[in-house]
Amino acid sequence: MLNRNLKWLLILLFPFISGCAVLVAAGVVSGVGAGAAVSQDRRTSGMFVEDEGIEFKSGRRISEKMGGDVNVNVTSFNRNVLLTGEAPTEGLKKEIGKLVTGVENVRKVTNEIAIGDVSSFASRSNDALLTSKVKARFLDSGEFQVNHVKVVTEDAVVYLLGLVKVREGDSAVNIARSTSGVRKVVKVFEYLD
Repeated sequence: MLNRNLKWLLILLFPFISGCAVLVAAGVVSGVGAGAAVSQDRRTSGMFVEDEGIEFKSGRRISEKMGGDVNVNVTSFNRNVLLTGEAPTEGLKKEIGKLVTGVENVRKVTNEIAIGDVSSFASRSNDALLTSKVKARFLDSGEFQVNHVKVVTEDAVVYLLGLVKVREGDSAVNIARSTSGVRKVVKVFEYLD
């Protein structure tokens, strides 16, 4: 009985365990690979650091003000912020948008927070899987530099951010849209041409 339960536990946890292995492997090579990834990013290293700071400060402000009443993900790319997740009321959604708009260096906020209950672990796990599938398909296509497009998934809706050429953006949208399980694709791009 114990072996069967352990077997099912491992089957259920495999995607997360294997993901951790990838993260550990990525961490091991990050000393070598991080410089290459940043050097291929269209943002300056200063902008990259600013985006990280915006995400951290925004997340802290939301957590301090809202606590566990909301589930909000903050993604910043070139000082343009995407808010996803859930809030129980329209008023809280708007308040979160104002909080983040007030963070230093934020240029624009796209508030895609859904009104409703906080998403389940299963839903978030599915979103993580969809993000991985879309990124893998980007890599397989070879149509553009993969780190030029950031992928965020919330409730099977894929949000695409980045500094891209129109052709690259169109390609990314087509690939994401044709990925099994994706309900909708939302572009949050800045175009270079």
